[in-house]
This record gives sequence, C-alpha cells and structure tokens, in this order.
Amino acid sequence: MSRQEGPVETEGSVDADRFREMMSRFPTGVAVVTATDGAGTPHGATCSSLSSVTLAPPTLLVCLQVDGATVSAIQATRRFAVNLLRCDSRRVAKIFASPGTDRFAEVEWRELSSSGLPYLHRDAFAVADCGVTHELMIGDHVVMAGVPSGIWLSPGVPLLYGSRRFSAWAPDLSLPEGMTT
Repeated sequence: MSRQEGPVETEGSVDADRFREMMSRFPTGVAVVTATDGAGTPHGATCSSLSSVTLAPPTLLVCLQVDGATVSAIQATRRFAVNLLRCDSRRVAKIFASPGTDRFAEVEWRELSSSGLPYLHRDAFAVADCGVTHELMIGDHVVMAGVPSGIWLSPGVPLLYGSRRFSAWAPDLSLPEGMTT
C-alpha cells in the first residue's frame, strides 16, 4: 500500500466545514470595519475578508455578514472605515467578532474628523475612511467596495489570523543570501 502524496481531492460540492478548513490555512491581516447608522450610533465587525481591488481609483473591498448591524449602518450612510489592527489587539478582534455586546463600550475609539466615522484609536495602525461605490450580495455575505477619501498611518506590526489562531507579522523571514527552498 502506498501513501498518497499531494492534495486530497473531493468530488462534487464541498461542505462549509471543509471550505472553512481550507481557508483557515490562508493567513490574513485582521481589520475591524466601523460605521455609524443614520442616528449616529457606532457599529463595527471584525473582518479578515479585506482586499485591495485597484489603484485607479484606489479601491478596497470588505466582506461582511448580510444580517449584521454593521452592514445595515453602512447601507444607511454609504460610508465605512477600515481599521487595520496592531499585533497586540487580539482582544479587540474578539470583541468585534462576538455577538450581542456594546462593542464600543469596551474599546478606546474616536471619530474621524473628516466623516465622523468611529475608529479604534489605540488598536489600529492604519485607517481608511471609505465611501461605498459597489455592493454585491453573495450567499450570506455582502461584498462592499469602497474608495478611501482619507488614510491615516502610524507605526505598528499587523495582527494576523490563520490556522484558527492569531499571530503577529514577522517581517524578517528572508533566507540567508545564497539559500533557496
């Protein structure tokens, strides 16, 4: 009997657990998407489904659960902020991923002077203030494309999530000169 090498193939449709397991093996940065609703109440959700789309014009996209209060707030105002979290902000990522809490009562936040959107003052090392340009429903998520009207940057190391755990960016992982994989 020989051991199979390489990927294990499955036939037909893939169940959600199998897909989730595969995607957990793709580490990504962690962000909190924030917005205010029509009454000015802040809302936010942890988001690891974030991507740049194009540079002309600069555009990014976020994917959020369709039934979340953050999506409703964004749809009402057509604006959102992306807060890229620092490596020591695991607690904040968990707060904004948990249902049923007053998330903003548990974190330090301020309003962006440009739009009044909430941002995570101590926990974000980069923030983009975005206006929605496109919205697309796919399954149980909404994909929202936004064009930043302002970006704020400060020093920091990003929080990562992969293999169902948090980690920090280790930027000096290069191989010594002359070594190859």
